[in-house]
Amino acid sequence: MKKTAAVICPGRGTYTKTELGYLKKHGAAAKHLIDRLDQRLKKIGKPTISDLDGAERFSLKTHTPGEFASTLIYGCSAADFTVIDRDKFDIVAVTGNSMGWYSALGLAGALAPGADFDLIDTMGSMMTGGIIGGQLIYPVVDDDWHFSSENYGILVHALKEVGMMAGCEVYPSINFGGYAIIGGNEKALQTLMKSLPLKDEGRYPFILVNHAAFHTPMMNPISEKAFHQLGLDLFSDPKLPLVDGRGGIWQPKSTSIEDLRNYTLGHQVTETYDFSKAITVTMKEFAPDALIILGPGSSSGGAVAQVLIDSGWFGLSGKKAFVERQKTNPVIYSMGREEQYQDVVK
Repeated sequence: MKKTAAVICPGRGTYTKTELGYLKKHGAAAKHLIDRLDQRLKKIGKPTISDLDGAERFSLKTHTPGEFASTLIYGCSAADFTVIDRDKFDIVAVTGNSMGWYSALGLAGALAPGADFDLIDTMGSMMTGGIIGGQLIYPVVDDDWHFSSENYGILVHALKEVGMMAGCEVYPSINFGGYAIIGGNEKALQTLMKSLPLKDEGRYPFILVNHAAFHTPMMNPISEKAFHQLGLDLFSDPKLPLVDGRGGIWQPKSTSIEDLRNYTLGHQVTETYDFSKAITVTMKEFAPDALIILGPGSSSGGAVAQVLIDSGWFGLSGKKAFVERQKTNPVIYSMGREEQYQDVVK
């Protein structure tokens, strides 16, 4: 029996050394799209996504900066989207995290032909030569993935204290399930690193490599540049429903193209991206039987599960219950995991 599914596009930082060769392994069905992206990159003197994916080794210098990572990640996501078995899954909505919003626009048909490259490469290259600020991640859940008022209180207090310090600029950047992603300048983030207690055996807090202070007022100059460089003609009426980083829904045949552009280049760039709310709204409004997270990587899976647990979807009561459910009757398919990839494809 066919399942309904919502598709989730991953954001930056999902193509790591373990994903090297992902397109080589999974991209054959999307060869036409990958070739098109490669040709556009060659024209402007950038390494192609095929070359990056086919490199001998993973390099932080060449695989993680936005001007290279954005199109590479989009290529992987688009390749995965192409091979979802539509006889098994009826796609009812598309959403994404952060940069994944641009991917979602492309895959849902909300961009003019070829404009997926224009949007993703332009936005990914906005800070070539010097990024603005950075991002730090910290958990706000306990070990069983329930909201932790203690962790949240510690973070809120630290943000308030650091925000009042001279020379510090810090903002909530992304609500990412059980994790808070914070954007700020270097002084603020380094101060937070020293003031926040270590969590998860010292894994958190940590600063995300080559990430700017996305989704904060620090991105106002980037938003202004984007409005100047990216016209209304790039955007189109979506073919599939889209859920944005506020939980707003963009429906086929009832979307204002101007409003879509204004959100994408404005609010989406300079205000907090509420990925948790995007998932919550997707579940409430479309009630999919399953959630399919496109590759590369599978790091969004935990965050999505934490949102489901918080709302009690599928009767999930905690991390242990989720892990057990996934073994026999999955509700989340992360295509970056080989066994779950095989469950989804034709």
